[in-house]
Amino acid sequence: MVRIALDPTPFHHDYDLLDFPDVTARLGYEYMQLTPHVDFGPFFRHPKADDDLVAALKKRAKDAGVTIPALLPVQRISWPEETQRVAAVRNMKRIIQLAVDLEVDTINTEFSGRPERSEDSEDAFYRSMDELLPTLEKEGIKFNIDPHPDDFVENGIEAWRVIRGLNSKQVGFVYVAPHSFHMGDQASDILNAVGDRLGAVYLSDSFDHHKSHGLRYITNPPGNAVRVHQHLKIGDGDVNFDEIFGLLRSTGYLDRDDALLVSNVFAEDEAAEEVSRYQLEKIKALIDAA
Repeated sequence: MVRIALDPTPFHHDYDLLDFPDVTARLGYEYMQLTPHVDFGPFFRHPKADDDLVAALKKRAKDAGVTIPALLPVQRISWPEETQRVAAVRNMKRIIQLAVDLEVDTINTEFSGRPERSEDSEDAFYRSMDELLPTLEKEGIKFNIDPHPDDFVENGIEAWRVIRGLNSKQVGFVYVAPHSFHMGDQASDILNAVGDRLGAVYLSDSFDHHKSHGLRYITNPPGNAVRVHQHLKIGDGDVNFDEIFGLLRSTGYLDRDDALLVSNVFAEDEAAEEVSRYQLEKIKALIDAA
């Protein structure tokens, strides 16, 4: 059965960490992916959760009837500077332990390197994974990676090659729909190549920055080395969700017991509850239509 999870990021400023399971349940979701939060696992910094906080979060989730299927940390595991890379590995090892303590078997993350130093970043990634893989394999934690815009690898097929080069079934791919156009607008090629190593799919919309002769949205001065994308609600951008869900059906992903679809709209915090409910119903409709 497909699991549909809420990314609670839009609620970070209005609710405490321990309230997230109750918010998730109230919005109709049974699952919640835990994303970077100052009280648990901040971006790029050492996790701040201790045993007591983990126990409290587990209890609140259980009481709310909400399951946490995955953690989403972001650490500089591919950073070309060694000091930051070493810190990221230490931080990620702690996150792996937090996943074990929470009885969560999946970590979804990013490469977190630099595009202007792609070779150094790729080397850093493989060195970090040499350190992390034994722990991931020992603990049975699946580790899935998203080629994020402004990372050392952004193209989806090339990112899959980097992951495949690890030669470990413990590591898979995260397909993030709003990153489609930075990944090369090649959903069919990516999802068919990744196959059963697809670990999660994030669902929100974005404009295709290649459309309108490159003027779909504008940055000044023209030619800036920036990566602009949105996390809009489904239907507000250019992502072809019928194609994506058709591929998820044809590749067998929607038939997997561990299939994870995550609603991650970030652009409409002022209507976060309404948008979250809309996303849940829209995702269910897309599954049925596929």
